[in-house]
Amino acid sequence: MIEINGNEKRAYEKRILLSQKIMKEEQINPKDKTIVDSAELEQLSINTIRFLSVDAVEKANSGHPGLPLGAAPMAYVLWTKFLKHNPANPDWINRDRFVLSAGHGSMLLYSLLYLTGYKLPLEQIEQFRQWKSITPGHPERKLTPGVETTTGPLGQGFANGVGMAIAEAYLSERYNQCGFNMIDHYTYGLVSDGDLMEGVASEAASLAGHLKLRKLIYLYDCNHITLAASTRLTFTEDVAKRFESYCWNVITVEDGNNTLDIENAIRKAQFDSTRPSLIIVNTHIGFGSPNKQDTFAAHGSPLGKEEVRLTKENLGWPAEPLFFIPENVLSHFRQAADWGIEVEDLWQQSFEDYQTLFPELAKELNQLLKGQPIPGWDENIPHFAADVKGIATRVASGKILEYASQFFPGLIGGSADLNPSTMTEIKNGGNFENPETAIGDLQGESSGGWNYNGRNIHFGVREHGMGAILNGIAAHGGLIPFGSTFLTFSDYMRPSIRLAALMGLQVIYVFTHDSIAMGEDGPTHQPVEHLASLRAIPNLIVIRPCDANETAVSWQVALETNDHPTALVLTRQNVPIIDRDKFAKADNLRKGAYILADAANADPELILIASGSEVHLVVEAYRILTEKNIRVRIVSMPCWELFEMQTAEYRDAVLPPSVKKRLSIEAGVAQGWHKYVGEKGAIISLDHFGASAPGAVLMKEFGFTVENLCSIALAMPE
Repeated sequence: MIEINGNEKRAYEKRILLSQKIMKEEQINPKDKTIVDSAELEQLSINTIRFLSVDAVEKANSGHPGLPLGAAPMAYVLWTKFLKHNPANPDWINRDRFVLSAGHGSMLLYSLLYLTGYKLPLEQIEQFRQWKSITPGHPERKLTPGVETTTGPLGQGFANGVGMAIAEAYLSERYNQCGFNMIDHYTYGLVSDGDLMEGVASEAASLAGHLKLRKLIYLYDCNHITLAASTRLTFTEDVAKRFESYCWNVITVEDGNNTLDIENAIRKAQFDSTRPSLIIVNTHIGFGSPNKQDTFAAHGSPLGKEEVRLTKENLGWPAEPLFFIPENVLSHFRQAADWGIEVEDLWQQSFEDYQTLFPELAKELNQLLKGQPIPGWDENIPHFAADVKGIATRVASGKILEYASQFFPGLIGGSADLNPSTMTEIKNGGNFENPETAIGDLQGESSGGWNYNGRNIHFGVREHGMGAILNGIAAHGGLIPFGSTFLTFSDYMRPSIRLAALMGLQVIYVFTHDSIAMGEDGPTHQPVEHLASLRAIPNLIVIRPCDANETAVSWQVALETNDHPTALVLTRQNVPIIDRDKFAKADNLRKGAYILADAANADPELILIASGSEVHLVVEAYRILTEKNIRVRIVSMPCWELFEMQTAEYRDAVLPPSVKKRLSIEAGVAQGWHKYVGEKGAIISLDHFGASAPGAVLMKEFGFTVENLCSIALAMPE
C-alpha cells in the first residue's frame, strides 16, 4: 500500500536536496564562462525574473515593472523551493495553487510560468499585452496555462484564494483516508498594499481567520507605494495587528531580498496548524532602478529605455540581448517540470490503490473532478401540481436545492446571513466550520454538526466577500458553489459576478425578494434596476422563473451549465403554479422564452410578454382578452440570454416580426425590453424606486395588475 504523505514528503525532500546540490556545486556562467557559486546562481535566477518582466513591459510600452523588480526574490523562493505543481499538467487536482492577487504585476507570473516549463513560449513573453497573445495585461484564467484565476481588480484574488482553501478543506475532509491524502495542498498568494485596502479582502480575511484555513499562505509585497502616491497618504494602519485580530498568523520579513528569511517564514507558516498566514515582506518597488525605486513612477508605466539601461547596469545585468536567460538559470528553473511529473505520478499510483480500497469514495471523487452528477439525478426532480394559490419561487428553489444536493456531493454554498429567508440551507448537510471555533449547538446552528465536511457555508454579512470566495471555490475544481442574498444586494457582489462571467465559472447565485412585491422593508430593499444590471453582464445567465416548475428547470439549467455563472431571480411572495396540462411545459424554459399559450386556430394579433411573477398576470389577461375575441399569444420570457442563444428561426417563431402589437410587463426598469416589444410595442415597468407598504398594495398602486395590463393592451393602436 502506498502512503501518499510519505511519497510526497520523500519527493519534496529529494527536490530540496537536488536544489541544494545544484546550489552548492560550482556553475558556469554561459555569458562569460566564469565560475558562479550558489548565491550567484540564486541572484542570476532572481534577476532573470526581473528582467524578463522589465524587457516585456518595455517592448510593449505598457505595463507594471515595479512589482516584478521588488517581488522577484519571494517569488523565486516560493516557486523553486515550495510550490507543488506540474507544468506538464496545470490542471492536476492536487497541485498547490498560486494566486497573483496583485494582477497588475502579471509579467512576474508569466516569467515564472515560462521559466518553470509551462506551455508558454518565450515568443508570448515578447508579445506581452499584444493582440491575440496569451500574455494579457492582467492574468486571465483559461487563457494562459498555469493561471489559476483572473486577477487585477484588487482584492479579488485575495478572496479567490480563500475560496480555494475552503475547497481544499472540504474535499480533503470528505475524501482523504488514513494513508491516502488525495486532496492535500496549499493555496499561496502574492498580495499588495492595494489588495489589502479593498473591502473585499477584509471580508474574506475575516472569514478565513474564523474558519482557521491553515493551508492558506499569503506573501504581502509591502512596498508602501500605490499607483498614485505613497501609502502615507491613505494607508497607515497597522496591518499586522489587523490580521492578528482576524486570527491570522502574521510573520514579518524585514528585507525582501533576504531569500533565507523568506524561506524560513514560509516554513514557519506551514508549521502553523490552526491559522492562515500573512507573511509581510518589506520590499522596494522598482528595486534597482536608480531614479524610480520606491516611487509611484515605477508602478504602472515602463521605466523608459535609459532607465532600463541604468537598472540593468546597477544590478549587473547585460543590456543586450533583450529577454536574456542564462542557460544554467533555465536548467535550474526547469527542475520543476521533472519534479512535477514525478510527484503527480506518485499521486496517481496512490489514487489507483485508493480506488481499490475505497471504491465508492473514489468513484464519487472522480465524478466531481469530471463535473458529473450521480447518474439518474434528473429522473425524479420534484414536480409541482397546479395551484392557484401557489408558492413562492424561493420556496420551490429550496426544495429543488435539497433534492439536487443528494446527487451533487460537490454542491456547496450558503448565504450572506440570509439562508432562512433565501431558503438556501441544505438540510442535514452540516455547517462548514472548524470545530475549534464553533460556538455551540445554538438554535439554527446544529444542522449536521460543525466540520470542514459541512456543505452549508455561513458567509456572514459579507456579500462581496462571498461572491469572490465562490469564484475561488469554482476555480479550484471539483465543486459547484452557490451563494445567496436579496436581489437588491447583488450590487455588493457585482465585481465578483462580472469576474465569474469573464472566467466562465460555474457559480450559482440565488437572488430572492426580486421586486417591490417583497413589501414593507421599502425601497432600500426593493430591486428596480437590478435585473437590467445583471442582464448587462456578458456571459451571465439570468433566469427569472414564473412558478415552481420553471424554478425546477432553472436549477437544472444552472447545474448543467459548466461554462457560465447563473443567477436565479426568485420571489418572496407566493405565485400561482401554472396548470401545465393547459399551458406549455415548463421545460421550454431551456430556450429562454416560449409560447405559453396561443391564439386558437389563427395567427396572433397581440403578444403579451412577461417574466417571473408577472407571468400570472398575462395568463389572466389572456383569458379576458380572448373572451373579447382578441387573438392573443402569451410568452413566458424567463431568460433573455438563453433566448438569444436560439436560432433566428426559433426567435421569430416566438416573436413573429409581423406582429407589431407587443406588450411586456416586468416589475423592474424598462431598459432592454424595447428590443423585444419593437417600435410599436409598449412596456409596463417600474422606472422609479418603490415604497414601504404591503407588496400587494404596491403592485396595485404601481400598475402591475390584470386590469391595467388589459387596459393598455386594448388601447394599443393597430
